[in-house]
Amino acid sequence: MPRRNRPDRGRPVPLGAATGWARSESGPDGDWLVRTVPGNQASKVYRCPGCDHEIHVGVAHVVAWPADETGSVADRRHWHQACWRARTRRRPTRRH
Repeated sequence: MPRRNRPDRGRPVPLGAATGWARSESGPDGDWLVRTVPGNQASKVYRCPGCDHEIHVGVAHVVAWPADETGSVADRRHWHQACWRARTRRRPTRRH
C-alpha cells in the first residue's frame, strides 16, 4: 500500500544520538530548530525564558535554538510549550 502524503511540518534534523531529533520552524522572529522533550525524559529543572518560571522535572517542554547557529549547547533554551507558542506575542523576560 502506498504511503499517504502528509503536510510538511518541519523537516527532522539529525543532531546525534545524545541530543535526538529536531524540527525546523520559521516565524517572524527567525528560523529555529526545535525539539520536543516528553515529560518522562525531562530529568532536570530549567528556567523558561518566556515566563521566567521553572520547568520542573517530569514536565514536557521544548528546546529551541537559532537555526543559523551550529547547534551549540550554549544557544539552546528550554521553554514551556505554551510560552514557546506565545513567543511572538510576548517577548522573553530577563532575570536581573
